[in-house]
Amino acid sequence: VNCEERNITGIDRFTLQILNVSQDLMEFLNPNSSDCTLVLFYTPWCHFSASLAPHFNSLPRAFPTLRFLALDASQHSSLSTRFGTVAVPNILLFQGAKPMARFNHTDRTLETLKDFIFNQTGIEAKSDVAVTEEDWEGPLPSVLTKGIDWLLLFSLLFLASFVMYATVRTESIRWLIPGQEHEHQE
Repeated sequence: VNCEERNITGIDRFTLQILNVSQDLMEFLNPNSSDCTLVLFYTPWCHFSASLAPHFNSLPRAFPTLRFLALDASQHSSLSTRFGTVAVPNILLFQGAKPMARFNHTDRTLETLKDFIFNQTGIEAKSDVAVTEEDWEGPLPSVLTKGIDWLLLFSLLFLASFVMYATVRTESIRWLIPGQEHEHQE
């Protein structure tokens, strides 16, 4: 991928940008440009996303001429579908608005990410960059977000209700329920 490196004059802090629910990835990718952007699809409750976070947080310092974005795949499901994200974390290298390469390694460390970017773009990483304590703190969270999975809860309630309904309606089970063993006369 032949990436056009962005001008970094005047930029003193290189950081990852996390898209919120109202932001669209396509607003950040210029289809008429050859700029390269590395995009991470993650979820805050995924263990693998959390373990990748400090390594991905350090990448903007290693490659200051590239852009780095992250988006919550559960909040941007249409983008996840559009770019074939079936599991998280998923890392795509974009040139302009076109996905050019997918990071396909199970070992997700700063070194494997730097190798991937170099192999795809030919851009060398700064050699003095390592994962720091600040990278563990953010901007991408390295601690799992715990919460109630409402979709799972409602699915289980629906399933339990359906099983109870089906059990009551089944002829072979009716004899277990008192008063159901014979026809009632009115």
